[in-house]
Formats: sequence, C-alpha cells, structure tokens
Amino acid sequence: MFVTDPSHNQARAAGKTNGSANRSLRIAIIASSYNYIRDGVALTLNRLVAYLEKQGVEVLVFAPVGKTPALAHAGTLIAVPSIAAPGRPEYRIAFGLTKANRAQLKAFAPDLIHIALAPDPLCYSAQKTARAMGISMVASCHTRFETYLKHYPYSRWVEGLLKAYLKQAYGACREVYVPSQSMVDALLADGLRDNFKLWPRGVDTDLFNPAHRSSDFRARRGIAPDEFVVTFVSRLVREKELDTVVATLRALEARGLAHRAVIVGDGPDRAQMERDLPNAVFTGFLSGTALAEAYAAADVFLFPSETETFGNVTLEAMASGLPCVCANATGSRSLVIDGETGFLVEPRNSAMFAARIGQIAGDIALRARMREAARARALAFSWDDCMGRILGYYRTLVGQDGAGA
Repeated sequence: MFVTDPSHNQARAAGKTNGSANRSLRIAIIASSYNYIRDGVALTLNRLVAYLEKQGVEVLVFAPVGKTPALAHAGTLIAVPSIAAPGRPEYRIAFGLTKANRAQLKAFAPDLIHIALAPDPLCYSAQKTARAMGISMVASCHTRFETYLKHYPYSRWVEGLLKAYLKQAYGACREVYVPSQSMVDALLADGLRDNFKLWPRGVDTDLFNPAHRSSDFRARRGIAPDEFVVTFVSRLVREKELDTVVATLRALEARGLAHRAVIVGDGPDRAQMERDLPNAVFTGFLSGTALAEAYAAADVFLFPSETETFGNVTLEAMASGLPCVCANATGSRSLVIDGETGFLVEPRNSAMFAARIGQIAGDIALRARMREAARARALAFSWDDCMGRILGYYRTLVGQDGAGA
C-alpha cells in the first residue's frame, strides 16, 4: 500500500496522543532500500514490518521507489524523492524528506524512528527531522559501505569522509542494531560509540532444507548426479568479490578437481562472469523453492565476499546442509565455525579457497560431518526470535515493556 496524502495518518492519529497509555506502539522506518530492489536490506526490513504488524504494532515506511517494484512490500510505504544511481541504475539515490513527507511523519506521531542507515541525504534528513520533532532515533546496520570502495578506485578518497559520517550518524542514535558480533567488533575498532545491540537474522529452515536435494535440478542443467557442485549465490556485483570467485574456480580447474560451478543470481557484472567462466551454469535470479533446490543440489557453498554484516545467503546454505567456504570477514566469521561447519579463508586468497574446497571434495566423511553440523547450527537462527528481539528493544526504549504491541 502506498500513501501520498498526509490526511491518511491524521485520521489515525486523532484522539491518540503520544501520551496515550492504551494505544499500540508506533514505529516509523526510514530506509534507502525497501521494494525497488530485492537485496538483503529490503528483504529483512519487509520481514520486520510484517512481523511487527502481526504483533499489533503500527508501522509507516518512508523509502525510495522505482517504476517497477522488485517485490510486493509489506505494510504502508510512502515514497521519498530519488533518482537512479549514475552507472548503477539498479540502485537509487534517495533525497531528503519533503515537506509533505515530514507532515506525514508528524501526523503519524511515532514513538521511535528507525533508520536503516545509509550515507545518503535521506539519512541526514531523517536524523535532522527526528531531532526537530523530539523523537528518539534508532538505527540498523545492514551494509559495510566502506568496504565497497576498494572495488571502485575512483571512490577510495572518500573512505575517511564515509567513516566520519557513519561515526556521527550512528553516534546520534540511542541504539544501533547490528547483525553479528564480528560487525560490532569492527565498528568498535573504528572508534564508534558502543551503543550497539545484536540483531541477528533468521532463516526459514523448512524452505532451506537438505530434503530439497533433487536430481531433477541437476538434470535440467546438464549436471550428472555424481558431479561435485560448487555453488555461489549473490547479486552479481563486483563488491561481492566476483574476481575471487572466478580465480577460485579457475584454480580448481588448474588443480584438476572435477567439478561444476553453479552461479545463482543476477546483476550488472553477470555478462563478464559468463565470459570468465564459460563452463559454469548461470541460473539467473531464483527465489522460493527454486532457490532452495539450487542450494540443496550443491556439495559446497563458496562465498568470498567481505562486505557482509551478517551473510543471509551463507545461513541459507548452512540450513540446506552445505559446508561453507567463506572469507574470514565480518558476517561470515559469526556464522561459520572453521573446521566444523566449513572453512574460513583469508580474504581474496583464491589459492586457499580452492585448497579448502578441494579438501571437502576429497574427504566424503568430512563433507558429511560438515553438512550435518551446518544444518544443526542454522536451526538455532529463528526469524521469530530475531524479530521478537528487536520488538523488545523498541518496547524497552519507549517504556512499554509488556504493554501495547
């Protein structure tokens, strides 16, 4: 549902002042990604909004929109001004809240403003508006923006400015919700104020399940039942360390390890990957049962990205019973237990990525142990638990423990 008229919320707010003890909790979420692209930020926030509304919480979302939504969004979404990012039109640059947006926010009278923080004018505007309205702010950390810069050489000079901005922006919030302890450690190492609380992600272990392993998935793609399959699942953008994926798979070929590579996902760098890996299977974007079958059809999951704050795809792979060979970086190191559920490898070390994959390929007993351990670890990550945790944070901040929503 989209809303453009401030009167929509004025009617809802009538007779319900902030001091009303018996009204439901009310949360405004301001995000730079919600429904125009199907990325981890959008999927997590949509799941959060759906959960909150089921608990009786009133939610209003402000975010940029595109001409064609990438997903059917949860809750009430108000569009904020934005343009397609130059050179990367799949992303949008969000501008500040308009006068009408601010009127809508004021009429909604939220107890908290939750900012899915990004270094853009929308975030700056949201924080300025929250201060002017006297409303407490919280933020969630979804992306390691500073790690993107090495993939775009012309942007390296802004790293210091970006870190300073994030330090100020996070520091201005009462709480910042971070998905993994490894990400908390990285932020503290950068000198940020310790106002962090853990907000891990969950996984649908019924959907992502070894039971979805099917010979049909392989057969449709010309993969023999006994072939060793290495799968990579991601948006196909350079910041996901696609160069390391290519180098690792080539190193496996050089080692003489018989395997098939399956690349799941799409993006602006897909064409280059297809040229670099002519023998790989490219499925394009998959979701739901088709994605679950792609994971379950594999024998090992490769994920060398360093930009993750958590690693949703790694957790989905683990739930699917896959040993995971991932970069020893934020996100992955909070999920993968080295030597037990997979291996952690020095970032960009394609030779070692290949060696660890070769170790798993050559030891059937090790592979079986890791499959079982990965699945068991994933079972501890419940979506209801993680969403309930953030609702608890909200309630505590607004003094509504055990009341309202």
